[in-house]
Amino acid sequence: MTSHKKRLAVVVKGWPRLSETFIAQELVALEDAGYALELWSLRFPTDKKRHPLHDRLKATVFYLPEYLHQEPWRVLRGVTSCLFNRKFAAAFSTWRKDFARDKTRNRVRRFGQACVLASELSEDTAALYAHFMHTPASVARYAAIMRGMSWAVSAHAKDIWTSPEWEKREKLQESSYGAQFLATCTGVGARHLQDLADTPDRVELIYHGLDLSRFPEPPEDKPVSETIRLLSVGRLVEKKGFDRLLDAFALLPADLNWQWQHIGGGELGDALKSRADKLGVGDRIIWRGACDQPEVIEAMRLSDVFVLPSRIADDGDRDGLPNVLMEAASQKLCLLSTPVSAIPEFITNGEHGILSDDEPVELARAIEALARDPARRETLSLAAYDRLTAHFLMAPGIRQLDTRLQTLMQG
Repeated sequence: MTSHKKRLAVVVKGWPRLSETFIAQELVALEDAGYALELWSLRFPTDKKRHPLHDRLKATVFYLPEYLHQEPWRVLRGVTSCLFNRKFAAAFSTWRKDFARDKTRNRVRRFGQACVLASELSEDTAALYAHFMHTPASVARYAAIMRGMSWAVSAHAKDIWTSPEWEKREKLQESSYGAQFLATCTGVGARHLQDLADTPDRVELIYHGLDLSRFPEPPEDKPVSETIRLLSVGRLVEKKGFDRLLDAFALLPADLNWQWQHIGGGELGDALKSRADKLGVGDRIIWRGACDQPEVIEAMRLSDVFVLPSRIADDGDRDGLPNVLMEAASQKLCLLSTPVSAIPEFITNGEHGILSDDEPVELARAIEALARDPARRETLSLAAYDRLTAHFLMAPGIRQLDTRLQTLMQG
């Protein structure tokens, strides 16, 4: 990898975000590989904390108008500037076609943000690269048409499974100003998107992997406790399945001494805390809220089982391959999850961890079995660590992405 004189503009939904360490990890790695990045965020940060990884990014971060009415003169300048661009008509025509099928304020906002982006991009910008296939990719696509430059996108989970098929398909067609390439982090997602692309090789599976240099060596001897220490890290949203996990806790036998610690924020926080109290398990739960990476790692090092009961939400949203499973594996923490989406691409049931049905009875059975069998937990945790270090490190994915981005920036 060599230094790039031209800039790569990266469009993200929000920066920084505690739940999106995989994006921060990738961008820092690209800078280390010689890329000159410029970051454009559609939203202002809402998390009160930030990971040390965020502070390693050298790129200048620009914030587009989160709502157009908040910066009317900036939006007006952007639109006026783009109106004199001969490619504006093509961008507007593309947006109008999209708007006919998605008559929402969000779709209007996407075009306004794209005009600001297109008018304010550095002159030495070579290409646009968006993280997430829905809103960020739309803004990048409209702006790329106006500027006559190539663009690409990295798709992950919710953006794949909740975006309308027509929009995904058109963003993968050359004839509709589609992305030059799309990177996605799961095999199941790659297969789905390849079926929608005009040519399958437009879509490439690139696992995020893990940069182990950011993590301490796993603990050799964990403190022994009579209490089985369960840990979950994830947003309190439907697809994470924490409601069913609480129901499972209520089914655990009375003689099992357990404690569950949860890290993360989310819209269902109050409802889940109330549910736990009604189930009579609230006194065994520690709700820690959002934590930074060092706090998360320390919690992993002191726990016995990492539980992530992912499921498919009613709107189709689901996890991809949650990086937090690999982070837990890096600390030789026993994994208990579900066979949803791409999780089986990392965990083979009974070999690298346990993949349980997300029904409360089955989850309770799996928790109890692991709680009463420390030797089994150790065997599974060692196997998951070996799988991580053999097949899911960051460097191979960055090399794949670098090959694609070099071509993108030359185009």
